[in-house]
Amino acid sequence: MGRDDMATFLLPDISLEEKVVIMTGGDRGLGFSMAKAMAEKGARLVIASIDVEGCLRASEELNKLVGAGRVIATGTDILDLEQCRNAVSQALDKFGRCDVLYNNARRLMRGPGLPAHGNSLPFFETDPEIYRQTVEVNVIGTFFMARAAVEHFRHVGSGKIINVSTSRRNFSGPRNSPYGVTKAAVESETLIWARDLDGTGITVNALLPGGSADADPNRPKDPNKKLLPVDIMDPLAVWLASGQSDAANGCRFVGKLWNPKLDPDEAAEGAREEPVFMEQQEPA
Repeated sequence: MGRDDMATFLLPDISLEEKVVIMTGGDRGLGFSMAKAMAEKGARLVIASIDVEGCLRASEELNKLVGAGRVIATGTDILDLEQCRNAVSQALDKFGRCDVLYNNARRLMRGPGLPAHGNSLPFFETDPEIYRQTVEVNVIGTFFMARAAVEHFRHVGSGKIINVSTSRRNFSGPRNSPYGVTKAAVESETLIWARDLDGTGITVNALLPGGSADADPNRPKDPNKKLLPVDIMDPLAVWLASGQSDAANGCRFVGKLWNPKLDPDEAAEGAREEPVFMEQQEPA
């Protein structure tokens, strides 16, 4: 998790000094990298994860880097709405505000209780319990955390939700169920919530690496496959947390498309993809 384990992606010249960010699943991998980037840009962080010890380790490491008291840890099971609300309360109690939620916590395709190749199986061979867990964590957990944050965001009239998604090929490729199914659902949640909140001062966007990132310690090493660096989303994570993204709502941003040679706003526009589902429909 340390600094030497990460690539050095150039961050945009944007200050987050006035921002307080909740990062779910921020104790490792992509979540820790994004949290670190935002902390370096001045944001104060709440690291929320079901792994309490992991949260504490991550917060201690970041506080050593950016200064004591700027990052706190809170054990959070995102399948418990009250624990999600507690994460928001912790941000308000410690820092006096809460501005941004990164919905990064998710049930991965690899991890404890899965074989070395992970859960990349035909759906008819997938463990039904793993399928259920993945849907609950990735879809319902994302909703619970967003619901808890929006209860505060609507009270103050501002806020940002960023849902971490995945590449489009995972929505329809073989052996991508249940993970691809859940991320297609997260894309749908992003668009629906963005429209539900349009005009409120609260925005909802999706962020993804744009390919397989070197962020999963359970992934078998393949010398023939080059993975994206773990900090591939960091520049966009900083931009999305900042006031410069205020006009973006219901958008999909791809980390690997960020061009650091451009002005941050131009780089973000270049990294924006059309959302997966585009038809405007009235509620049935």
